[in-house]
Amino acid sequence: MASMARDLLAEHTLESTLQQISRSAVDLVEGCDASGILVLRGDEVSSLAPTEQLVIDSDRLQGMLREGPCFDAARPDRTERVFRIPDFTERPERWPAFVPRCRELGVGSMMGFLLYTREEELGALNMYSRKPGMFTEDSETAGWLLASHAAVAFSTALTDAQMQEAIATRHLIGEAMGILMGRHQVTEDQAFDILRTQSQRTNTKLRDVARRVCETGTVER
Repeated sequence: MASMARDLLAEHTLESTLQQISRSAVDLVEGCDASGILVLRGDEVSSLAPTEQLVIDSDRLQGMLREGPCFDAARPDRTERVFRIPDFTERPERWPAFVPRCRELGVGSMMGFLLYTREEELGALNMYSRKPGMFTEDSETAGWLLASHAAVAFSTALTDAQMQEAIATRHLIGEAMGILMGRHQVTEDQAFDILRTQSQRTNTKLRDVARRVCETGTVER
């Protein structure tokens, strides 16, 4: 687990960090056959770094039914941090629509862990086994430790990615302003106003307007 934590912080991109988290779940948590991260953006479910198609199918099913352990774990309005279905062959006590449908996907047992830091909630780390009764208390403890390390690495990688995107956006806008200043003989402030006005008029993000200027030399669509 300590080696995994060092490996996570050594990853250089958000995507590689998430992939390492999912792989670590399969490698380190007893009984785990597949893993992935479910993120909720509004009502939309996204599957990040799934190790198998099974993870994507389960996430899609939970999003469609609006229920399930990983769906609940990713919701910020829930106080529970860990959700577990020990045996999909038994009558479900919770998520009555999801359990039988997920069993048809070949899932025998599963767990979901909230990925969170003190500042933010990031989604749910999900673990799947094809066999019933595979996740023990030790599995849950290992999964919770992994999720705790993963949340910090996820948050750090996300911050770095957002910073890199901000730098790239600023550079793109600066390049577009330079093109407009040279073509229309306007000041820096006037060039920025042209970009901003086009962004507001067309309901397009400022960086997308700037990208078009860089590619075509004009703000017009």
